[in-house]
Amino acid sequence: MRSGRYVHTPVGSLYRFGPFQVNSVSGELWKNGNRVKLQEQPFRLLVILLENAGEVVTRDDLRHRIWRDDTFVDFDSSLRVAVGKLREALGDDAENPRYVETIPKRGYRFLAPETYSEVAHGIGELGANPSSAEIAAPDEGRIGAPLVHRSNWSRRWMLTSVLLLIVVAGIAIAIRTFRQQRPQEEAVLTAVPFTALPERAISPAFSPDGSRIAFAWNGDPKGGAKGFDLYVKALGSETLLRLTRHPSEWISAAWSPDGTQIVFHRLAGTDTGLYVVPALGGPERKLRSTRMRRGPEPLSNHYSIVSWSPDGKWIAFADELSEGRDVIRMYLLSTETLETKQAPIGPKCDEQGMPAFSHNGEYLAYWCIQHANDEAGLYSLPLPDGEPRMIATFREFPSGLTWSADGKRLIYSVWNARSYILGEVSVANGSAKRLGFAENASQPTVSSKGEKLAFRTSYFNRKILRRDLLQPESPAVELIPSSRAQWGAQYSPDGKRIAFASLRSGLQGVWISSDDGNNLVQISDPHYQSGSPQWSPDGNRIAFDSLPLDRWEIYVADVADRKPRKLVTNVSGLIRPHWSRDGKWIYFRSQEAGRTGVYRCPSSGGDAVALSKDPDGIGPQESFDGKTVYFASHQQELTLKKVALQAQPGAESIVDGLPRLKNSSLWTLSSGGIYFVPADAPRSLRYFDFATGQIRPVFEMDNDFGGALSVSPDGRWILYSLLGENSDIMLVDYFH
Repeated sequence: MRSGRYVHTPVGSLYRFGPFQVNSVSGELWKNGNRVKLQEQPFRLLVILLENAGEVVTRDDLRHRIWRDDTFVDFDSSLRVAVGKLREALGDDAENPRYVETIPKRGYRFLAPETYSEVAHGIGELGANPSSAEIAAPDEGRIGAPLVHRSNWSRRWMLTSVLLLIVVAGIAIAIRTFRQQRPQEEAVLTAVPFTALPERAISPAFSPDGSRIAFAWNGDPKGGAKGFDLYVKALGSETLLRLTRHPSEWISAAWSPDGTQIVFHRLAGTDTGLYVVPALGGPERKLRSTRMRRGPEPLSNHYSIVSWSPDGKWIAFADELSEGRDVIRMYLLSTETLETKQAPIGPKCDEQGMPAFSHNGEYLAYWCIQHANDEAGLYSLPLPDGEPRMIATFREFPSGLTWSADGKRLIYSVWNARSYILGEVSVANGSAKRLGFAENASQPTVSSKGEKLAFRTSYFNRKILRRDLLQPESPAVELIPSSRAQWGAQYSPDGKRIAFASLRSGLQGVWISSDDGNNLVQISDPHYQSGSPQWSPDGNRIAFDSLPLDRWEIYVADVADRKPRKLVTNVSGLIRPHWSRDGKWIYFRSQEAGRTGVYRCPSSGGDAVALSKDPDGIGPQESFDGKTVYFASHQQELTLKKVALQAQPGAESIVDGLPRLKNSSLWTLSSGGIYFVPADAPRSLRYFDFATGQIRPVFEMDNDFGGALSVSPDGRWILYSLLGENSDIMLVDYFH
């Protein structure tokens, strides 16, 4: 039968379009008689689109039918990945689709004009191409045999028989599965605290026998200086064994295969490096120095994860490629010679890290970051001399990795701009799902004998504070209180309103309020992740970055009608907008591959012009006299540069006398200087005076700064965010 809409029967259907054949029963896609590899979610998406060929299938319908039994938080990213993999399998083009058409803000539609559908009565594999007789009479056939005429009685008899066999087989499989997995399913839904300590417990690592966990903790009241030290605690005991007494910015650990030693990566200024310490206590020994630096939570600290090979010969770790370069690579340290070698890097990998040896020692898994596409890839490296193989890609930022005991799955964690997500991915086919029992979970570790999973769970809060710059010793005042994280607050030109980023609606969005925190209104599209708000000079519009599909773009919303409109220009991947003082231009960073850096384009849209040849430029701000643009180079521990607007691109220079900054958002211009947070004092606000070149302290904080700075038009007040976090180690039994 030919139809624009197909009804999916309980038995299943065989679809044919162009050179493709789809068996919805066996879950197979074939092209010209050759099987095409397609993961579960893209295949389910294909079947749904085929069932509704010619009609729009809404995003909500796809969410219900594909992810209804899953608990992925970021449905938009998951759907984009599924559509991309489906198009790749079909050889389709999103710009000129032949099969799958995107209907903006609604869903997707299957376009193939000549599509056949028939009931699939068996689960036999599709082999060679269907014969012309089969195509000529699609209603008469079955998979794997020539199409012949049958009476209605024989068809009903065969259909009933197949249904009965499927039901009986399904019941048998369900009973067997229930008997095998019942202890796991009853227990895996419960994660119980392994630690219940004040402050932050991080970086859990199981001992080889699964009886103890090493972790880092920064809340010892007797520790003196603030920072993380390494501890060991046995399961079922509340006794802590402290192994180090060197409070550090960050620590990640791994056990030796015999359980007698623990290697750890310490981030602590000049003492940063790899160390080893006896598991029962004793003096620590430094193996080598590293160049890793602490980055802002919740992201880059996870790069410091280490892993010890089961044969005891290698320690895998990540480090910066060279001094002054924010490029991270993975290395292997020989425990016999202490020599290091760089691990192979995948073809789509700008940075790599978070290594994890499989429990049998045959593979090394790790994360790869591709900056141009904002993608993170999971790779597996066969040991000792294999080639890296990509298992799956994600749009979220990685925050942990470990193997299941049987080596068939990777347990991973990612950060999706709202929370940490814990999931697992099949090594064989790359299919991924979220582990719904864990909330805000990162840094997973699995005992080598299986049945136990530990992870770090975090409780975040970023709040917006205001402080009086004329009396900086006065206490700060919290604005717009919320149980959800908020940051990036910016004063309007008249100082009477504030724009800021917030998770108060669940998804990161841009909001505005009066300067006292009242009259809250969301100005960004509530369906898209948005942030980095900036006011136009007349205070009537706000520019911000947003993620409507698979790449960031800049939108401009009128404050009166609150309708965001995309800034149309000739480059893509736009983030961190900032207006010129006359309102004619919008500055931004492009993340388009091969065109990264600082640009500006007309505020009404039009061709963009590069202002610098620095590919790492980010966060441009125009000077008050409109003659110079300042911008940061690199994301963390950066330098601040400037370029004259009349100069040729590439004529930028470093701001003399200004030290490295903590990150690209922790600085802002005033009429006479720059307020900034230095890299070597991340809890200190300082002021750089243009006229004198002198730097003076403004105030100190107990916690880290957590977002952009903004000074009121009269110079009296400054807005900033305070980053707070508590974390525990959680334990799950019966994890297989």
